This record gives sequence, structure tokens and C-alpha cells, in this order.
Amino acid sequence: MKIVAIFFGMLLVAISIAGFGGMTLSGQEQEDVRGAFLTSRPKTVEKTSNTGVTAKPNRRRPRTTTVKVSPPAKEVAKNTGKTESTPADKTSDARESKVTAQRIGIGLTLFTRDLNGLAVRVDPTHEFHKGDRIRLLLETNADGFLYVFDSTDGGKPVMIYPNPELDEAGNFIQGHVPVELPSSVASEERLRWLTFDEHAGMERLYLVFSREPLPKVPLEDDLINYCRYGNTKCPLSPDSDLWAQLQKELEAPVKVYKAEKFGKAQTASEHEATTRGIGLSKDDPQPSLITLKASSTTGLLVTTVDLIHK
Repeated sequence: MKIVAIFFGMLLVAISIAGFGGMTLSGQEQEDVRGAFLTSRPKTVEKTSNTGVTAKPNRRRPRTTTVKVSPPAKEVAKNTGKTESTPADKTSDARESKVTAQRIGIGLTLFTRDLNGLAVRVDPTHEFHKGDRIRLLLETNADGFLYVFDSTDGGKPVMIYPNPELDEAGNFIQGHVPVELPSSVASEERLRWLTFDEHAGMERLYLVFSREPLPKVPLEDDLINYCRYGNTKCPLSPDSDLWAQLQKELEAPVKVYKAEKFGKAQTASEHEATTRGIGLSKDDPQPSLITLKASSTTGLLVTTVDLIHK
């Protein structure tokens, strides 16, 4: 499988692109999608000092801590039999309600390498040819777990992210802290881009964003150990029950925003956010494509990108 080669064998690949899942809207509806996705970006983001050292983003799940609460958060009102909430409870409930009510979304920006070696925005519906190079930049509007599955010419899907060779096999991402595939800071130039070769074909990428880890999919050390010693099961494929669930989720209503202008180079702040895990602010460029869940009652979003290579 061509796309899998670069992630599991660190080779150049031939890939192809057609679009982003969902129905594209127009006018004010698109602006509503864009606004809903970007509203959770902070106004400003504190940048790190330029020390010349690039810190790797941490994609591993945050460790949970046990907090002792004293006195109890809730008290029983005397002689009423009713339960009263303390101000702390009300704040917690409000935050939980806000998170639950948020419609989750995925933003995609596709970059190509120009003649000067710069990463510039390209329309995903652009027709790619031999020698063209691309890189994906993915952004979500909430904390959760990002998965990318690949299917070549309608074949068996395999998981290319998380990956035992990337981000310590982690896939936990914070809202508006982007992830790039492959990495622009890879050790060699040939490993920093997906490169189209002479073989045309169809690659369908399934982008999955979930508030909770997908069942029966190993992560972090479990994934590293699973794929150790040349395990023939790697890259792994999702089991039939999980894949059926993800396929069904593709039918769920989503709304899509697509930018109209392309060709601008990646900004320094975008690159810093991606390579250092700092995050994007409202002033930073927006994704080229945004898929937003139509419902706020689910914590799972699945969309596709068809990469067209002639």
C-alpha cells in the first residue's frame, strides 16, 4: 500500500486526492461552520522563546490524578430533604454542559512543496502528478483522539496514525493544537513529504476524531509492543465490528466549510504551533477545509479525504 510505505517503511509514496466528506454549503451557512469551529481558538497564544531547541509535542494521554475533596461538594439542606449545589458544583456543571454541547470538528489544510521548497496551501481537488509533494495539517476544535486509516483502491483499511514510529505511538491531541503528517522536522528531507510517483491510483483517508479512545485499538506502549519484532499484523487493520461502526458514522450529518483562496505559504506561527505543540490563535490562518458535526450529542466524527493522482 503506497501511503503506508512512508509511515511504516519511511519510503516515498504515490497517493491521490478528491475531497472532504460531507456536503459543501454556501454563503452564510459556510461562515457559520467556520465561525463555530474557530470560536474555541484562544484570542492569543503565548509563544515560546526562540532558544533554537524544538520541543516535541506530547501526544500521549494525560495522566489522571486523584483529588481529595473536603468538605463534600454537596450539602443536604436542613429540614427540606433537597440537595443544594455549592458554587463549585455549579461551575463544574456549567463547564461539563458546555463541553457536552460543543459540536466537534476536524480542520484540514493541505500543503504542497513549491519550487523554492516552501510549504504552500493547495486545493485538495487539485490534480496531482508525478513528483508533486504534499503534507497534511490536521486540527480539531476539542481535546480527543485522532486516528487516520488508509484504503488503497477500495482495499482493506489499515491504520497509519497513531503509529509506532510517530509521536511515541500516541494520538491524544488538544483542541487547536495541529498535527502534521508527515513531519516537517523529520531527520531527512525525503521523509518530510508524501511524494507522488509514476503510478496513478486512489487513496482514501478516513479521518476519525473521538473524545474517547476507540475500542480494541492499541495505543502508545501497547501499540509499540504490538508492532515490535516485525509483527505481520502491522500496520494493523480495525476489526469488522469497529469498521462497521466507523462506516455507519460516515452517514451521520455533517457540515463542511471550504476556503476559496489557496497558494499562501505556511506562516511561522503555524509551523511553531505544529512542531512545538503550542496551539493556534484566532489570528492564525484557518483550515482550508472544516468538517463540523451537525449534532452535539455525539463524541465521534468520521470523514474522508480522497487523494486524485493522474
